[in-house]
Amino acid sequence: MLSFKKIIKIFIKKNITISVAESCTGGLLSSKITSENGVSKIFNMGLITYSNKAKSNLLNIDSHYIKKYGAVSYETASIMVKNLQKLTKSKLCISTTGIAGPSGGTKTKPVGLVFIGILYKNKVIIYEKKFKGSRSQIQQKTLKAICTVLEKLI
Repeated sequence: MLSFKKIIKIFIKKNITISVAESCTGGLLSSKITSENGVSKIFNMGLITYSNKAKSNLLNIDSHYIKKYGAVSYETASIMVKNLQKLTKSKLCISTTGIAGPSGGTKTKPVGLVFIGILYKNKVIIYEKKFKGSRSQIQQKTLKAICTVLEKLI
């Protein structure tokens, strides 16, 4: 598996612009991406849309939509990444939404449930993951899953 550093270097070489909208990862993905030298050439924007209000205000997601599907859902991850692309025009957009815990889970949406949205080459793919562990471990496992997805894209 390629490291995040190598993946970002490939994106820089190919001039693939990136934007992210994070909820459950709370800025960790943006931090990981921006820790790489030269990324300013391709990193357009990183939004931390942790609250439903931020999702509505920054990503233009109707509050009724969030009430219908929930902030942690396939549908919300999809609209997050689509609206991020409309906003930034980046070639690659990534969204994260999930329940990192330790509380907040339900039977249908347990702690560790994460949706990762990827928009690349006008195609949207949503990944549903169920991770175990502490809040920090769930967030780190989400980053690792994103790294795996990005490696497949390049």
